[in-house]
Amino acid sequence: MSFRLGLTGGIGMGKTTTARLFAQRGHPVWDADDAVHRLYAPGGAAVAPVAAAFPAALVAGGIDRAALKSALSDDPGALARLESIVHPLVAADRAAFVARHRDAPLVVLDIPLLFETGAEAEMDGTAVVSAPAPVQRARVLARPGMTPQMLDLILSRQMPDADKRARARWVIPTDTPETAAAAVDALCADILGRPDA
Repeated sequence: MSFRLGLTGGIGMGKTTTARLFAQRGHPVWDADDAVHRLYAPGGAAVAPVAAAFPAALVAGGIDRAALKSALSDDPGALARLESIVHPLVAADRAAFVARHRDAPLVVLDIPLLFETGAEAEMDGTAVVSAPAPVQRARVLARPGMTPQMLDLILSRQMPDADKRARARWVIPTDTPETAAAAVDALCADILGRPDA
């Protein structure tokens, strides 16, 4: 039975890079964002139910994220309706991934809203990637099209980093690639050295 590690972190904290470090060490990594893209693609399990709720979002046989975002902005209750459709499908995709990799000693589940959605209850342990706020801001503001106002809005919708760090079993500092790699190695050794892992 695999040890299910829930990996999370705010925007610009280095979660994607950290997930890649686990993959490079041979551990299967499931990515919630990738799962949503698959579900929204033509033929994906979310296409029909999301299109039924938000017809304007259906474009070329798939869910167009820009059109969906526009539909959500017009209706205060729309996000909750969308989440009620998509979250169970994402959870099913995650469960199927875990089942496929049941023989792996460690499976990493990259979930941006791990704590916000209560998904940590399904994990054997949780890790948060974290960097100092100035490093986070510099990383995000270096992205094309990003503005300080957009970043502030995103941060206002995410659980604060301090709260995530307080809830996680492990904290992976990502201020430098070397510290992140060392923390991932230590975390893997900790988990894989456990008799129940």
